[in-house]
Amino acid sequence: MGFKCGIVGLPNVGKSTLFNALTETAAAQAANYPFCTIEPNVGSVGVPDKRMEAIAAIAGSAKIIETQLGFVDIAGLVRGASKGEGLGNQFLANIREVDAIVHVLRCFEDGDVTHVEGKVDPINDAETVETELMLADLESLEKRVPMLAKKGMQGDKESKAAASVLGKALDLLREGKPARLTVPGDDDEARLLKHAQLLTSKPVLYVCNVDEGAAAEGNALSARVFEMAAREGAQAVVISAAIEAEIVTLAPEERAEFLSDLGLHETGLARIIVAGYKLLDLLTYFTCGPKETRAWTVRKGAKAPEAAGVIHSDFEHKFIRAETIAYDDYVTYKGESGARDAGKLRAEGKDYVVKDGDVLHFLTGA
Repeated sequence: MGFKCGIVGLPNVGKSTLFNALTETAAAQAANYPFCTIEPNVGSVGVPDKRMEAIAAIAGSAKIIETQLGFVDIAGLVRGASKGEGLGNQFLANIREVDAIVHVLRCFEDGDVTHVEGKVDPINDAETVETELMLADLESLEKRVPMLAKKGMQGDKESKAAASVLGKALDLLREGKPARLTVPGDDDEARLLKHAQLLTSKPVLYVCNVDEGAAAEGNALSARVFEMAAREGAQAVVISAAIEAEIVTLAPEERAEFLSDLGLHETGLARIIVAGYKLLDLLTYFTCGPKETRAWTVRKGAKAPEAAGVIHSDFEHKFIRAETIAYDDYVTYKGESGARDAGKLRAEGKDYVVKDGDVLHFLTGA
Protein backbone atom coordinates (compact mmCIF):
# COMPACT_ATOMS: atom_id res chain seq x y z
CA MET A 1 0.00 0.00 0.00
CA GLY A 2 2.52 2.65 1.12
CA PHE A 3 1.13 6.15 0.92
CA LYS A 4 1.33 9.05 -1.49
CA CYS A 5 2.06 12.61 -0.43
CA GLY A 6 1.42 15.70 -2.49
CA ILE A 7 4.19 18.28 -2.07
CA VAL A 8 2.63 21.75 -2.13
CA GLY A 9 3.71 25.28 -1.34
CA LEU A 10 4.30 28.67 -2.88
CA PRO A 11 6.84 28.97 -5.71
CA ASN A 12 10.51 29.06 -4.73
CA VAL A 13 10.16 27.48 -1.28
CA GLY A 14 12.29 24.44 -2.22
CA LYS A 15 9.58 21.96 -3.24
CA SER A 16 11.27 20.66 -6.37
CA THR A 17 14.71 20.58 -4.72
CA LEU A 18 13.20 18.51 -1.92
CA PHE A 19 11.42 16.22 -4.38
CA ASN A 20 14.64 15.64 -6.31
CA ALA A 21 16.55 14.81 -3.14
CA LEU A 22 13.89 12.54 -1.67
CA THR A 23 13.48 10.51 -4.82
CA GLU A 24 17.19 10.72 -5.69
CA THR A 25 16.33 11.90 -9.19
CA ALA A 26 16.58 15.10 -11.17
CA ALA A 27 13.11 14.60 -12.62
CA ALA A 28 11.86 17.92 -11.31
CA GLN A 29 13.57 20.98 -12.73
CA ALA A 30 14.67 23.27 -9.90
CA ALA A 31 15.09 26.93 -10.81
CA ASN A 32 14.83 30.31 -9.20
CA TYR A 33 11.61 31.53 -10.79
CA PRO A 34 7.89 30.85 -10.25
CA PHE A 35 6.05 28.02 -12.02
CA CYS A 36 9.21 26.07 -12.74
CA THR A 37 7.19 22.86 -12.24
CA ILE A 38 4.66 22.72 -15.08
CA GLU A 39 3.66 19.06 -15.00
CA PRO A 40 3.31 17.19 -11.71
CA ASN A 41 6.35 14.99 -11.12
CA VAL A 42 5.72 11.62 -9.48
CA GLY A 43 8.36 9.53 -7.73
CA SER A 44 8.61 6.87 -5.06
CA VAL A 45 11.26 5.75 -2.61
CA GLY A 46 11.69 2.68 -0.46
CA VAL A 47 10.90 3.19 3.21
CA PRO A 48 14.03 2.21 5.19
CA ASP A 49 13.40 -0.20 8.06
CA LYS A 50 16.33 -1.84 9.88
CA ARG A 51 14.09 -4.67 11.05
CA MET A 52 14.06 -6.04 7.51
CA GLU A 53 17.78 -6.81 7.58
CA ALA A 54 17.41 -8.94 10.71
CA ILE A 55 14.40 -10.81 9.30
CA ALA A 56 16.10 -11.40 5.95
CA ALA A 57 19.25 -12.73 7.60
CA ILE A 58 17.28 -15.26 9.63
CA ALA A 59 15.01 -16.25 6.73
CA GLY A 60 17.92 -16.48 4.28
CA SER A 61 16.09 -14.17 1.89
CA ALA A 62 17.70 -13.48 -1.46
CA LYS A 63 16.48 -9.89 -1.48
CA ILE A 64 14.72 -7.21 0.54
CA ILE A 65 11.77 -5.25 -0.86
CA GLU A 66 10.81 -2.14 1.06
CA THR A 67 7.36 -0.64 1.14
CA GLN A 68 7.08 2.46 -1.03
CA LEU A 69 6.47 6.09 -0.19
CA GLY A 70 5.18 8.10 -3.11
CA PHE A 71 5.65 11.81 -3.75
CA VAL A 72 3.80 14.05 -6.18
CA ASP A 73 5.54 17.38 -6.78
CA ILE A 74 2.76 19.84 -7.52
CA ALA A 75 3.27 23.27 -9.08
CA GLY A 76 3.59 26.25 -6.77
CA LEU A 77 0.23 27.68 -5.76
CA VAL A 78 -0.22 31.43 -5.56
CA ARG A 79 -2.85 33.77 -4.18
CA GLY A 80 -5.90 33.49 -6.45
CA ALA A 81 -5.08 29.96 -7.65
CA SER A 82 -8.62 28.75 -6.91
CA LYS A 83 -9.84 31.35 -9.41
CA GLY A 84 -7.27 30.40 -12.04
CA GLU A 85 -4.41 32.72 -11.11
CA GLY A 86 -0.91 31.46 -11.98
CA LEU A 87 -0.73 27.79 -12.90
CA GLY A 88 -1.89 26.35 -9.58
CA ASN A 89 -5.54 25.89 -10.51
CA GLN A 90 -4.89 23.10 -13.01
CA PHE A 91 -3.04 21.10 -10.36
CA LEU A 92 -5.71 21.13 -7.66
CA ALA A 93 -7.00 17.84 -9.08
CA ASN A 94 -3.61 16.23 -8.42
CA ILE A 95 -3.91 17.08 -4.73
CA ARG A 96 -7.24 15.26 -4.51
CA GLU A 97 -5.53 11.98 -5.38
CA VAL A 98 -3.01 11.97 -2.52
CA ASP A 99 -3.30 10.59 1.03
CA ALA A 100 -1.63 13.54 2.74
CA ILE A 101 -0.30 16.98 1.95
CA VAL A 102 3.37 17.75 2.54
CA HIS A 103 3.34 21.53 2.79
CA VAL A 104 6.84 22.94 2.27
CA LEU A 105 7.38 26.30 3.94
CA ARG A 106 10.38 28.52 3.41
CA CYS A 107 12.06 29.15 6.75
CA PHE A 108 15.30 30.72 5.56
CA GLU A 109 16.45 34.14 4.41
CA ASP A 110 18.36 34.35 1.13
CA GLY A 111 18.54 37.51 -0.95
CA ASP A 112 19.51 35.46 -4.00
CA VAL A 113 16.26 33.45 -3.95
CA THR A 114 13.19 35.51 -4.73
CA HIS A 115 9.96 35.11 -2.76
CA VAL A 116 6.71 35.39 -4.66
CA GLU A 117 5.12 37.41 -1.80
CA GLY A 118 8.17 39.66 -1.38
CA LYS A 119 8.95 38.58 2.19
CA VAL A 120 9.76 35.42 4.16
CA ASP A 121 6.81 34.58 6.43
CA PRO A 122 5.99 30.85 6.63
CA ILE A 123 2.76 31.37 8.58
CA ASN A 124 1.46 33.79 5.97
CA ASP A 125 2.57 31.39 3.22
CA ALA A 126 0.70 28.52 4.89
CA GLU A 127 -2.43 30.64 5.20
CA THR A 128 -2.22 31.65 1.53
CA VAL A 129 -2.14 28.06 0.31
CA GLU A 130 -4.75 26.87 2.83
CA THR A 131 -7.08 29.70 1.79
CA GLU A 132 -6.85 28.72 -1.87
CA LEU A 133 -7.61 25.09 -1.03
CA MET A 134 -10.55 26.11 1.15
CA LEU A 135 -11.95 28.34 -1.60
CA ALA A 136 -11.72 25.46 -4.08
CA ASP A 137 -13.54 23.15 -1.64
CA LEU A 138 -16.13 25.81 -0.89
CA GLU A 139 -16.93 26.30 -4.56
CA SER A 140 -17.22 22.54 -5.05
CA LEU A 141 -19.50 21.90 -2.06
CA GLU A 142 -21.80 24.84 -2.77
CA LYS A 143 -22.71 23.01 -5.96
CA ARG A 144 -22.70 19.45 -4.65
CA VAL A 145 -24.54 19.74 -1.32
CA PRO A 146 -27.82 21.17 -2.73
CA MET A 147 -27.90 18.45 -5.41
CA LEU A 148 -27.29 15.73 -2.82
CA ALA A 149 -29.95 17.19 -0.52
CA LYS A 150 -32.46 17.20 -3.38
CA LYS A 151 -31.76 13.53 -4.14
CA GLY A 152 -32.02 12.76 -0.43
CA MET A 153 -35.49 14.30 -0.28
CA GLN A 154 -36.46 12.03 -3.16
CA GLY A 155 -35.58 8.96 -1.09
CA ASP A 156 -31.91 8.36 -1.94
CA LYS A 157 -30.46 7.40 1.47
CA GLU A 158 -26.83 7.57 0.32
CA SER A 159 -27.31 11.10 -0.99
CA LYS A 160 -29.09 12.13 2.20
CA ALA A 161 -26.19 10.90 4.32
CA ALA A 162 -23.65 12.57 2.03
CA ALA A 163 -25.58 15.85 2.16
CA SER A 164 -25.49 15.69 5.95
CA VAL A 165 -21.76 15.18 6.40
CA LEU A 166 -20.71 17.41 3.49
CA GLY A 167 -23.10 20.06 4.80
CA LYS A 168 -21.06 20.06 8.03
CA ALA A 169 -17.89 20.55 5.99
CA LEU A 170 -19.53 23.35 4.01
CA ASP A 171 -20.50 25.18 7.21
CA LEU A 172 -16.89 25.00 8.40
CA LEU A 173 -15.54 26.29 5.10
CA ARG A 174 -17.96 29.22 5.21
CA GLU A 175 -16.48 30.04 8.62
CA GLY A 176 -12.98 29.99 7.13
CA LYS A 177 -12.08 26.60 8.62
CA PRO A 178 -10.73 23.53 6.77
CA ALA A 179 -12.91 20.50 6.08
CA ARG A 180 -10.57 18.26 8.12
CA LEU A 181 -12.26 19.64 11.25
CA THR A 182 -15.53 17.96 10.24
CA VAL A 183 -16.70 15.38 12.79
CA PRO A 184 -18.55 12.51 11.05
CA GLY A 185 -21.57 11.12 12.88
CA ASP A 186 -20.69 7.48 12.14
CA ASP A 187 -18.48 5.23 10.02
CA ASP A 188 -20.69 5.71 6.96
CA GLU A 189 -20.33 9.47 7.16
CA ALA A 190 -16.57 9.08 7.58
CA ARG A 191 -16.51 6.97 4.40
CA LEU A 192 -18.56 9.53 2.49
CA LEU A 193 -16.35 12.39 3.66
CA LYS A 194 -13.23 10.54 2.53
CA HIS A 195 -14.84 9.68 -0.81
CA ALA A 196 -15.54 13.39 -1.42
CA GLN A 197 -11.74 13.96 -1.71
CA LEU A 198 -11.90 17.47 -0.33
CA LEU A 199 -8.58 19.28 -0.55
CA THR A 200 -8.73 20.55 3.04
CA SER A 201 -9.75 17.19 4.48
CA LYS A 202 -6.26 15.82 3.83
CA PRO A 203 -3.96 15.54 6.86
CA VAL A 204 -1.07 17.99 6.68
CA LEU A 205 2.65 17.62 7.33
CA TYR A 206 4.47 20.93 7.42
CA VAL A 207 8.08 20.73 6.22
CA CYS A 208 10.15 23.66 7.41
CA ASN A 209 12.88 24.16 4.82
CA VAL A 210 15.77 25.81 6.69
CA ASP A 211 19.35 26.67 5.79
CA GLU A 212 22.14 24.24 6.61
CA GLY A 213 23.05 25.93 9.88
CA ALA A 214 19.56 25.40 11.30
CA ALA A 215 19.07 21.82 10.09
CA ALA A 216 19.64 20.24 13.51
CA GLU A 217 17.70 22.55 15.81
CA GLY A 218 15.55 24.67 13.53
CA ASN A 219 15.21 28.44 13.89
CA ALA A 220 12.75 31.12 14.96
CA LEU A 221 10.74 30.76 11.76
CA SER A 222 10.40 26.98 12.06
CA ALA A 223 9.46 27.34 15.75
CA ARG A 224 6.44 29.39 14.69
CA VAL A 225 5.44 26.66 12.25
CA PHE A 226 5.65 24.00 14.97
CA GLU A 227 3.38 26.12 17.16
CA MET A 228 0.88 26.41 14.29
CA ALA A 229 1.01 22.65 13.66
CA ALA A 230 0.35 21.93 17.34
CA ARG A 231 -2.73 24.16 17.31
CA GLU A 232 -4.04 22.41 14.19
CA GLY A 233 -3.25 18.84 15.24
CA ALA A 234 -0.89 18.58 12.26
CA GLN A 235 2.70 17.30 12.11
CA ALA A 236 5.85 19.31 11.40
CA VAL A 237 9.49 18.49 10.68
CA VAL A 238 12.62 20.54 10.07
CA ILE A 239 14.60 19.72 6.95
CA SER A 240 17.24 21.37 4.81
CA ALA A 241 16.52 20.63 1.16
CA ALA A 242 20.06 21.75 0.34
CA ILE A 243 21.52 19.15 2.71
CA GLU A 244 19.23 16.42 1.39
CA ALA A 245 20.35 17.27 -2.15
CA GLU A 246 23.97 16.88 -1.08
CA ILE A 247 23.39 13.61 0.78
CA VAL A 248 22.18 11.82 -2.33
CA THR A 249 25.48 12.59 -4.08
CA LEU A 250 27.44 10.73 -1.38
CA ALA A 251 28.24 7.04 -1.20
CA PRO A 252 26.07 5.23 1.38
CA GLU A 253 29.02 4.66 3.70
CA GLU A 254 29.81 8.40 3.72
CA ARG A 255 26.32 9.60 4.62
CA ALA A 256 26.36 8.78 8.35
CA GLU A 257 29.60 10.72 8.91
CA PHE A 258 28.28 13.65 6.87
CA LEU A 259 25.10 13.78 8.95
CA SER A 260 27.03 13.46 12.20
CA ASP A 261 29.25 16.41 11.29
CA LEU A 262 26.09 18.48 10.94
CA GLY A 263 24.67 17.31 14.25
CA LEU A 264 22.03 15.14 12.56
CA HIS A 265 21.20 11.52 13.35
CA GLU A 266 19.01 10.73 10.36
CA THR A 267 18.09 12.07 6.94
CA GLY A 268 15.17 14.35 6.27
CA LEU A 269 13.53 11.50 4.40
CA ALA A 270 13.53 9.39 7.55
CA ARG A 271 11.93 12.21 9.54
CA ILE A 272 9.26 12.70 6.89
CA ILE A 273 8.49 8.97 6.89
CA VAL A 274 8.11 8.81 10.68
CA ALA A 275 5.91 11.91 10.73
CA GLY A 276 3.90 10.66 7.76
CA TYR A 277 3.22 7.28 9.35
CA LYS A 278 2.10 9.00 12.55
CA LEU A 279 -0.07 11.44 10.63
CA LEU A 280 -1.84 8.71 8.67
CA ASP A 281 -1.95 6.09 11.47
CA LEU A 282 -0.02 3.53 9.44
CA LEU A 283 1.99 0.49 10.47
CA THR A 284 4.30 -2.00 8.78
CA TYR A 285 4.10 -5.78 8.72
CA PHE A 286 6.44 -8.24 7.03
CA THR A 287 6.38 -11.38 4.94
CA CYS A 288 9.52 -13.43 4.45
CA GLY A 289 10.98 -16.55 2.90
CA PRO A 290 13.98 -17.74 0.88
CA LYS A 291 12.99 -15.60 -2.09
CA GLU A 292 12.43 -12.26 -0.33
CA THR A 293 11.69 -10.34 2.84
CA ARG A 294 9.08 -7.73 2.09
CA ALA A 295 7.48 -4.87 4.02
CA TRP A 296 3.83 -3.92 3.63
CA THR A 297 1.95 -0.87 4.90
CA VAL A 298 -1.55 -0.95 6.34
CA ARG A 299 -3.61 1.38 8.50
CA LYS A 300 -3.56 0.95 12.27
CA GLY A 301 -6.58 -1.03 13.41
CA ALA A 302 -6.69 -3.11 10.22
CA LYS A 303 -7.71 -6.72 10.67
CA ALA A 304 -5.88 -9.66 9.12
CA PRO A 305 -8.06 -9.99 5.97
CA GLU A 306 -7.51 -6.30 5.13
CA ALA A 307 -3.77 -6.71 5.61
CA ALA A 308 -3.83 -9.74 3.32
CA GLY A 309 -5.69 -7.68 0.73
CA VAL A 310 -2.74 -5.27 0.55
CA ILE A 311 -0.75 -8.10 -1.04
CA HIS A 312 -3.54 -9.11 -3.43
CA SER A 313 -7.22 -8.20 -3.40
CA ASP A 314 -8.21 -11.87 -3.73
CA PHE A 315 -6.43 -12.66 -0.47
CA GLU A 316 -8.88 -10.54 1.51
CA HIS A 317 -11.94 -12.34 0.15
CA LYS A 318 -10.38 -15.82 0.34
CA PHE A 319 -8.71 -15.33 3.75
CA ILE A 320 -8.70 -18.37 6.05
CA ARG A 321 -6.17 -17.51 8.75
CA ALA A 322 -2.85 -15.77 9.41
CA GLU A 323 0.18 -17.41 10.99
CA THR A 324 1.59 -14.61 13.10
CA ILE A 325 4.91 -14.00 14.85
CA ALA A 326 5.79 -10.73 16.58
CA TYR A 327 9.04 -9.21 15.29
CA ASP A 328 10.86 -9.50 18.64
CA ASP A 329 9.85 -13.16 18.92
CA TYR A 330 10.94 -13.86 15.34
CA VAL A 331 14.40 -12.48 16.09
CA THR A 332 14.71 -13.94 19.58
CA TYR A 333 13.81 -17.48 18.48
CA LYS A 334 15.68 -17.28 15.18
CA GLY A 335 12.77 -17.60 12.80
CA GLU A 336 9.56 -19.50 12.23
CA SER A 337 10.70 -22.91 13.47
CA GLY A 338 12.10 -21.59 16.74
CA ALA A 339 9.07 -19.38 17.33
CA ARG A 340 6.75 -22.33 16.70
CA ASP A 341 8.66 -24.52 19.18
CA ALA A 342 8.51 -21.73 21.78
CA GLY A 343 4.77 -21.33 21.30
CA LYS A 344 5.20 -17.84 19.82
CA LEU A 345 3.68 -18.63 16.42
CA ARG A 346 -0.06 -17.99 16.57
CA ALA A 347 -2.89 -18.90 14.22
CA GLU A 348 -5.12 -15.82 14.01
CA GLY A 349 -8.54 -15.50 12.41
CA LYS A 350 -10.51 -12.76 10.67
CA ASP A 351 -10.87 -10.59 13.77
CA TYR A 352 -7.15 -10.34 14.50
CA VAL A 353 -5.90 -6.73 14.53
CA VAL A 354 -2.47 -6.56 12.90
CA LYS A 355 0.37 -5.13 15.02
CA ASP A 356 3.36 -3.15 13.83
CA GLY A 357 6.26 -5.49 13.12
CA ASP A 358 4.18 -8.66 12.75
CA VAL A 359 5.74 -11.32 10.55
CA LEU A 360 2.75 -12.85 8.75
CA HIS A 361 1.98 -15.79 6.53
CA PHE A 362 -1.53 -15.82 5.09
CA LEU A 363 -3.46 -18.97 4.28
CA THR A 364 -6.22 -18.49 1.71
CA GLY A 365 -8.84 -20.63 0.02
CA ALA A 366 -9.22 -21.43 -3.66
